Amino acid sequence: MTPYQELQSRLAETGYLANDSTAMALHLAQVLGRPLLLEGPAGVGKTEIAKALAQVLDTNLIRLQCYEGLDASQAIYEWNYQRQLLAIRADGTSEEQLFSEKYLLKRPLLQAISQETPAVLLLDEIDRADEEFEAYLLEILSDFQITIPELGTIQAKSRPHVILTANGTRDLSDALRRRCLYVYVDYPTQKEELAILSARMPEIGATLSKQIVHVVQAMRRDELEKKPGVAEMLDWAAALSGLGINDMTQTPEAVQATLVCLLKTATDRDAVPVEVLNRLLGKVA
Repeated sequence: MTPYQELQSRLAETGYLANDSTAMALHLAQVLGRPLLLEGPAGVGKTEIAKALAQVLDTNLIRLQCYEGLDASQAIYEWNYQRQLLAIRADGTSEEQLFSEKYLLKRPLLQAISQETPAVLLLDEIDRADEEFEAYLLEILSDFQITIPELGTIQAKSRPHVILTANGTRDLSDALRRRCLYVYVDYPTQKEELAILSARMPEIGATLSKQIVHVVQAMRRDELEKKPGVAEMLDWAAALSGLGINDMTQTPEAVQATLVCLLKTATDRDAVPVEVLNRLLGKVA
């Protein structure tokens, strides 16, 4: 068994079924010490890859959820101004003492390079952050160090395993892409999705599993506003199983009501009435 196949097997033990390209990319990211950029539609399991890797490596997962307006004080560090003010009032602490690590609040990026053992650093939905924020990342992703004007340059105690995810909200800069290995994570094939469902919910019978995957795959091919992801598929499977449904063709009205797990807009709900659902179920082999 090759090293990447061994990693693939260990990921499967956590419940994440990685295909060959994803497993190889994760392996190379560790060997080369490079960040890994996972790009693809929402709901395909990009975040789960980081969670599974942290389990496999038995290390901390440090997650930074990116959003518009994210800046260094929220992502890297900031000073505990309230504690500094109290120190000044209490004993007249000098400026040099005020700007020491004692008063430093470590945010996810600084936390990640301060770990004694390598953590998994997840920069989730990096494309939702402003382009300016990418500039903050370049020093970290290139040299794994952070410069704090009052303290100087802080070198990483250990190099974290960095995973970035992007949903295509905006184009990422060439500078950021050059620093990363890259994998496009697409929706799973029918065979892959059946395997995922079987691994996560082995109690679900073969008939219901095939129906679930067939319907979800068909919905993704339709022009829906929000295509259901793997997480929604698993939620739907759990709902159907919890209701004691083993064959969706036997209780179409109840099944229709459970589509709240899959369809997240009014337009999409209207696009899949009972008649459409029955037609899809009729095509399950």
